[in-house]
Amino acid sequence: MIRKDDSPQRVARGDQPDSEQLGAIKEEDLTYELNLRPRTFSDFVGQEKIKENLGVFITAARQRNEPLDHVLFCGPPGLGKTTLATIIANELKVNIRSTSGPVLERQGDLAAILTNLSDFDILFIDEIHRLPRIVEEVLYPAMEDYQLDIIIGQGPNARTLKLSLPKFTLIGATTRTGLLTSPLRERFGVINRLEFYGHSELKKIVLRSSGIIGIEIKDDAALEIALRSRGTPRIANRLLRRIRDFAQVKGDGAIDLKTAKDSLLALDVDEKGLDD
Repeated sequence: MIRKDDSPQRVARGDQPDSEQLGAIKEEDLTYELNLRPRTFSDFVGQEKIKENLGVFITAARQRNEPLDHVLFCGPPGLGKTTLATIIANELKVNIRSTSGPVLERQGDLAAILTNLSDFDILFIDEIHRLPRIVEEVLYPAMEDYQLDIIIGQGPNARTLKLSLPKFTLIGATTRTGLLTSPLRERFGVINRLEFYGHSELKKIVLRSSGIIGIEIKDDAALEIALRSRGTPRIANRLLRRIRDFAQVKGDGAIDLKTAKDSLLALDVDEKGLDD
């Protein structure tokens, strides 16, 4: 329940990931990452079963003119949880409001966001396991009944006012599934665990990204980057960016196998993708 005087101290910023969401990626890399982010399921490489199931759920929700059921994405950083949330919004042609668990310090922070949504909008909460418990409790009636419980007054004169909310979809993302409380986890109708990517999938991602940033790359060089990306697209794209710098400064601008290997050696990234 929310007390009437529990107003938000700060507005949670949409599309502003925190440091854990970025998985140690530097702030100056944000624009690069966003430019490479797929915007449709057809552009998104990998996680085929998840994409297929989401396509069914989205189509069914649109046919019934209902909001998509609440969705939870689980898995290590850099596998595409935020990207999939954005794609879902694009497929549904609705707005998405993004925030993260640590940003929502007070019940009023979350209430301010919920009351400004429209029907069928998506609220994306990254690192949802880091929500303070008192804030998490606001989500229970919001997810189940699209309501906020607001307490007006104090002591024996206090009364509860139920405020209707738009019929929204909550998409949560977590790297620590075990830290989610059972009441919260059980309110998600769709739970997906993202898996690490195979070398062939990462190679496709590197080739796609190189096309977007306008750099020529050989197939064997793309595979070399994939082999050292530890199954994670974010790492593959970050390595591609650094190797592009070496190709530009020390080569002719194109990335061949030798350039890729020499660059990775200079970056202290070994055959297993580990760096010093």
